[in-house]
Amino acid sequence: MRIEAVDFFYLAMPEVTTAADGSQDAALVRVAAGGHVGWGECEAAPLPSIAAFVCPMSHGACRPVGAAVLGARLDGPADIAAIADRIARESMDLLQAAHTWSGVEMALWDLLGRARGAPVWSLLGYRRSEPKLPYASVLFGDTPAETLARGRRAVAEGFGAAKFGWGPIGRGTVAADADQFAAAREGVGPEALLMVDAGQVFGEDVEAAAARLPALADARATWFEEPFAGHAYEAYAALAARSPAVALAGGEAAHTLAMARHLMAYGGVRYIQIDTGRIGGIGPARAVAELAAARGVTFVNHTFTTHLALSASLQPYAGLADHRICEFPGAPSALAQAMVRAPIPRAADGTIRAPEAPGLGVEVDAAALRPWLVQTEITVGDRVLYRTPELA
Repeated sequence: MRIEAVDFFYLAMPEVTTAADGSQDAALVRVAAGGHVGWGECEAAPLPSIAAFVCPMSHGACRPVGAAVLGARLDGPADIAAIADRIARESMDLLQAAHTWSGVEMALWDLLGRARGAPVWSLLGYRRSEPKLPYASVLFGDTPAETLARGRRAVAEGFGAAKFGWGPIGRGTVAADADQFAAAREGVGPEALLMVDAGQVFGEDVEAAAARLPALADARATWFEEPFAGHAYEAYAALAARSPAVALAGGEAAHTLAMARHLMAYGGVRYIQIDTGRIGGIGPARAVAELAAARGVTFVNHTFTTHLALSASLQPYAGLADHRICEFPGAPSALAQAMVRAPIPRAADGTIRAPEAPGLGVEVDAAALRPWLVQTEITVGDRVLYRTPELA
């Protein structure tokens, strides 16, 4: 079959704030081929992602993503990989290409799985979907009291693990951050896993990040996530050498397989966190999972948005029984909650699994999303390159 159509939908909350909450808007992707439909989601600003699919060619290595996708053959996983290779060559100078392609790629896997009546994880070679322990992914409060309350809420909602991120961390004193870490630990209790995400706030300042290590160890943090920019491998390596008690985690910023590989090989992370909506989709995320398993690094999904993105992020390591931790959107926006008809359920023991149903195993709720749809048009000269399609 051939890829007949790729449609993008710009969805957004009525007010988008500066909070580090990626669930406030979304670039939803729908693909059609051979009488089947698949859905995906880009983890990036929606308008640049759409523009990267439809923009005029700048030169031979800066072509729109759509040029490699529309009309391409889609009969198996090898065809998805072939499209990815073409985009890597022909859109190498279009920096949004990886994010745009990520959403399209997961939609192609969804379509292929639906066409074959099989879940995506089985197409990736796994025999079963193993249980994962979800952690509630939330932001630090502005005050330790707010952080404490968010931790208690996560426990009350049945989570045995929680990650706190961003907020005031790294923007004030070491003592202020220590109070936040202690509040997070108190909130989730003595038994739950606790993770901390710095949101790249330290840039490449190893000393500033290292100053937080004693308080993180006191709070028994499982990992210290993204203290530095995603490509700051030397800084990661330097901090890893000084942090035997608290592991380093990172990788969500990787938009290529090589970036993720370098973070493991040179950065010294013990947890590699991959976002299928950024790295190029499910295929390269699966490759990272294989590398991680071989290197003794724990693979963890990254997603803070919808259950469509959550399902896609689970597929690359669904069958790896020893890689059990997974990120779970802890406080998604109303838009994010409306994305699918039924969210991925948590079992009685608190675990989740990649769905058994064909494709990504979740159903996009088009009717519920219409209130969040932003009507958009991209025009160059007298040519309309994009206009919001019908969301049916």
